[in-house]
Amino acid sequence: IDQYDLIVIYREVLPTKSIYFEKYIAKKNIPIIYDFDDAIWVKDVSEVNKKISFLKDEKKIEKILPLCKHITCGNEYLASFARKINSNVTIIPSTVDTDLYQPIIKSSKSDVVKIGWVGSHTTVKHFEMIKDVYLELNKNFNKRIEFILIGDENYHNKDLGIKGIKWENKKEVELFNSFDIGIMPIPNNEWSKGKCGMKGLLYMSVGIPTVMSAVGMNKKIIQNGKNGFLANSSADWLDILTKLIMDETLRKKVGMMGRKSVEEKYSKNVVKETYYNLYTSLMKKS
Repeated sequence: IDQYDLIVIYREVLPTKSIYFEKYIAKKNIPIIYDFDDAIWVKDVSEVNKKISFLKDEKKIEKILPLCKHITCGNEYLASFARKINSNVTIIPSTVDTDLYQPIIKSSKSDVVKIGWVGSHTTVKHFEMIKDVYLELNKNFNKRIEFILIGDENYHNKDLGIKGIKWENKKEVELFNSFDIGIMPIPNNEWSKGKCGMKGLLYMSVGIPTVMSAVGMNKKIIQNGKNGFLANSSADWLDILTKLIMDETLRKKVGMMGRKSVEEKYSKNVVKETYYNLYTSLMKKS
């Protein structure tokens, strides 16, 4: 391990309560950068990961941060937590590979507006947060809209008439482009305040209008009504989605502004120099 000039640790590099590995590096005087993009000090146990929750220690991050030369994190909420333990903190937002994630011109035009959500079996509960809105939209627009849920192939919702679609890395750009509107409902809690809006950024990167809960980093990413929309309530969600369903021109305009925002602020091409300069400045001098 002595051959390394810098070691970057992402989140919980080892899913154990021990910090033996991190302490060993620190004793070798090799600079450590710790990077995290979630409020990992908050306990958030789903039905799916409950069986392995005993392995996790939410206090582990508080033991690792003092050992680090520098900390990078995705938003101010995370940075405020880190600064209480280690003052050497840089905020670097989550980024998208905009060379990969690009809008695809649809070969065939459909009159059905597709409202899409991407997540996993552990976060599908967030999709269902505004189920009453989906049902109202279905009633109002009948066969003119379709909901698409990607990431949990075992998901079924008879009321909405949808079945989850499996996530496939090879088709990721195509899957995002299959939407006309991207949605990201999340609860207003400590865990959500630590989220960095990655799902919304991916929707925006392919040029589809994005609607997100007005929580945490989402409020920094979205300029409401310009490059996307922020919703505070079920009434907001219903109003915004109704407008987008009915107005194709609005969808295109907001989608284009969303893509532009990602290219200017959240593209890996924009922040790679920041990473390079930070890492080289911290490397162990030979």
